[in-house]
Amino acid sequence: MTTEELNGYRLTSLEEPTDEMLEAIMKEACEEAKRTNREADERRREHLKLLMAESRRMWQERINRVHQI
Repeated sequence: MTTEELNGYRLTSLEEPTDEMLEAIMKEACEEAKRTNREADERRREHLKLLMAESRRMWQERINRVHQI
């Protein structure tokens, strides 16, 4: 199946997709879901790294204040 054929099919059309079309549609949806999940995981990891760095900084400031007393 060509990309043009796949892109020309719409799930809202009156004709049923062929098994080949349905397989290609599902494969594309799966790949897109995997990609967006990887991107979301990476954003979460980066956000957690920032939160941990901020937490370490705050605790280090508190420890430094205690040592100054």
